[in-house]
Amino acid sequence: MRRMRTPEDHLDALIARLERAGEQLRSGELSPDAAATLVEECAALAGEASAELERRARPGAEEQESAQGSLL
Repeated sequence: MRRMRTPEDHLDALIARLERAGEQLRSGELSPDAAATLVEECAALAGEASAELERRARPGAEEQESAQGSLL
């Protein structure tokens, strides 16, 4: 049986992807085009992480998640 992905799992995955991207960029082994593409991906990932954190910061977010989870 496949485990349901929690919001924490999603945020952790985004953080891990950003960390790996940072390592790749610091390595200096990417071509300029590949580095530019990776920077664009990082911007998208950071935006997604920001949206997740903002959602969590909203009052009542935990109660909404609990209620939605109990419906599934």
